[in-house]
This record gives sequence, C-alpha cells and structure tokens, in this order.
Amino acid sequence: MRLPRDLSGEVLATRLTRLGYRVTRQTGSHVRLTTDQDGDHHITIPRHSALRVGTLSGIASDLAQHHHLDRDALLTLLLS
Repeated sequence: MRLPRDLSGEVLATRLTRLGYRVTRQTGSHVRLTTDQDGDHHITIPRHSALRVGTLSGIASDLAQHHHLDRDALLTLLLS
C-alpha cells in the first residue's frame, strides 16, 4: 500500500487511538503518544500539516514492529 502524501500529524495522532495510543505530552510541534497494548510503547510524531513520506514510513515501521503486524495491514487499519 502506498503511503498517503497528505496525512497530517494531527490526523495520525487521532487515528492511533484505534491502537490504544493516548497523548502523554506535547513539546512544541511534536506530540508523544503512549500505549500499553502489547507492552509499553512510546512514539513521537510531528504535528505538521503534511508528514513527509520518510517520516511516515519510519513511524509505520515502528508501529508495525511493536504490534506484530505487517506494514500493509497496519496502514489498512489506520487509513480506512
């Protein structure tokens, strides 16, 4: 699955609630989300208007590894 070119950090943070993430802190334009599903996991995402493809790819890979999903399954879950 191709990564979207127009996904904002704000929308991604909202969609991560589907995986049990919640905002734990914000510093400047970056927000840190935490989940305790499958063990503690923290991820920091920028709240920019459109995330760069490389940034989104790194976040997706980290999330997929933690939740034991392949990247396409994770993207389907988050983007549908």
